[in-house]
Amino acid sequence: MQYRTLGRTGLKVSAVGFGAWAIGGNMWGPQDDKEALDAIRRAWDMGCTFYDTAAVYGDGHSEELIGRFVKETGHRPVIATKVPPKNYGWPARKGTPLKEAFPKDWIIGQTEDSLRSLGLDCVDLQQLHVWNDEWTDQDEWYEAFVRLREQGKVKYFGISLNSHEPDSGVRVAESGRVDALQVIHNIFEQAPEDKLFPAVLKHGVGILARVPFDESSLTGKLTKETQFRPDDFRASYFSGGRLAETVDRVEALRWLVPEHAASLPEAALRYCLSQDAVSTVIPGIRNTWQAEQNCAAADAGPLRSETLQRLKAHRWDRKR
Repeated sequence: MQYRTLGRTGLKVSAVGFGAWAIGGNMWGPQDDKEALDAIRRAWDMGCTFYDTAAVYGDGHSEELIGRFVKETGHRPVIATKVPPKNYGWPARKGTPLKEAFPKDWIIGQTEDSLRSLGLDCVDLQQLHVWNDEWTDQDEWYEAFVRLREQGKVKYFGISLNSHEPDSGVRVAESGRVDALQVIHNIFEQAPEDKLFPAVLKHGVGILARVPFDESSLTGKLTKETQFRPDDFRASYFSGGRLAETVDRVEALRWLVPEHAASLPEAALRYCLSQDAVSTVIPGIRNTWQAEQNCAAADAGPLRSETLQRLKAHRWDRKR
């Protein structure tokens, strides 16, 4: 495992982190708790020291599982979680008043609930789970974070940007109010490299690269005949012809293996880690096999510059 610094925080985090959405047990189909805990432990054994969860992942169940790992093993990874918007609006729509999504008391109360789920007195990184650039200059959300830090309940602040809206994080990165930004970044989703990554490098803001596998498509395992369970959010994500188009685009990447990477998932993770702005990439992990395969990708290092240049042709700008 390789390690990087999370922006200006000074926190050392594993280059490959643990995305803990799926282990919460909702929106990705059923999940066995024993299997999830085994995956958390195996990732730690592989050198993974960063775990990203959220209050809404299984209504707190993902946080509870990470808390069990900490309590049962005595290990203390760097833990990040997220505050859901009070109006439960995903994504945050333009024109939405801040008081409807993130009033101060809501941010504080939700953070305290997350600490109870985790069984911790303090979380390393607390994030807002959606974002609207219009809120950048408003004070209430930031005042809530400052109060939580003064109370010793939160060390650092972050924001999880809306899907396919990386530029919405530029002004808040420049503001000095956040320590980290979470953004979709993968071989298809290259837009963060345009404006966001230069901004965070200039201002010392860490980047958590999420969805490195494009909701599993860049593992190379989906086909045009793949069917998802009704309780799996990918049934909607890949609807309306999206699955067929995605599979075709993934097939066009087969040249990466084996000349440039041992596998397509490895190439996908190494693509993210080839960006200096990325502090850690957080693939979703559900079992020990995924923990082993994903964590091992860091050992291979960044992709070669000529490979990265060739991958520019695979950029896919989407709105949903």
